[in-house]
Amino acid sequence: MIWAWIIFIGFVFVMLALDLGVFHRKSHVVGFKESLAWSGVWISLGLAFSSLVYFAYDLHWFDLGNSVDAVDKVVNTGKLAATKYLTAYVVEKSLSVDNIFVIAMVFSSLAVPARYQHRVLFWGIIGALVMRGAMIGLGSVLVQNFHAILYVFGAFLIFTGIKMLVMEEKEEHPENNPVVRWLRRFFPITQEFHGQHFMVRAGSEWSREASEPGVESKPDPVVDSAPAGKWLLTPLAAALILVEVTDLIFAVDSIPAVFAITADPFLVFTSNVFAILGLRSLYFALAGLISKFRYLKPALSLILVLVGVKMLAAKWLKAWLGDSFNLTVLAVILAILATGIITSLIVGEKNKDEVTPT
Repeated sequence: MIWAWIIFIGFVFVMLALDLGVFHRKSHVVGFKESLAWSGVWISLGLAFSSLVYFAYDLHWFDLGNSVDAVDKVVNTGKLAATKYLTAYVVEKSLSVDNIFVIAMVFSSLAVPARYQHRVLFWGIIGALVMRGAMIGLGSVLVQNFHAILYVFGAFLIFTGIKMLVMEEKEEHPENNPVVRWLRRFFPITQEFHGQHFMVRAGSEWSREASEPGVESKPDPVVDSAPAGKWLLTPLAAALILVEVTDLIFAVDSIPAVFAITADPFLVFTSNVFAILGLRSLYFALAGLISKFRYLKPALSLILVLVGVKMLAAKWLKAWLGDSFNLTVLAVILAILATGIITSLIVGEKNKDEVTPT
């Protein structure tokens, strides 16, 4: 099975290298059409991978499909593995949309120039892959050795879903975030952006680079007062750290949600990776449309509750639904997500017509 991991991780690195080294080598503002095209590429790859999962598990490539899944105590056939992968992918993709709301607030509050947002998200995703890989490894060990942990995960997901549904959102400004305050306390952060750099050295050419090409650099009191040669963080680094912390917080919800579907580490990891890889382009496609999807958050909370109930009552639900159990769960999740999106669009158009002057 080790070769399956090596080949997949190698594929991910190749795609990331092409993304940053070829298609986005120079910082630029990612437009709606470009982001939509890349979103289509990543979603297509994520969905197409389910076919590869089907054949890999059905034909036992690289020893896949030979172990018992700790969640439902069965060996994953090609069809079952593909269904679980797709369900996990849809859940992760759905929950990652909620992450976009917070990322947009981070960029807006810290006034991150649009041309450098892609760079922050790229390296943020690299960090997210590492963190989630570690969390998935730990989660797999817990589920394999302590099956009762699934009930803890299920209860936690139901609590989180209900909390998300009933609690009012409060606008929090990232510059007042405890993480940013802690950074400012121990690490000097420049007042101005210095190009696409996360760190600059006082007195160097980098420290004189303007935040926008063709624009004269502004005086930076933090840089000017620092001893020559001292390394300083830039606001772009603060944004990156906040994006990483945000993903870590969201992973606490999303990782247990995937373990409600399958404990197969390969399926959990690959579904997470494809959902995260498309997050960056999805952000640029949806960032300006976030306010239109007012019923998306209630839909996501219902998905969390559904997955939590599925985890707690899997034995009875499987006895009731039979072999169509996993397909039914996938269909219900897609229906909830589609209802949230369609309702948001319909209500948005209705409200727009009501305020349009006649």
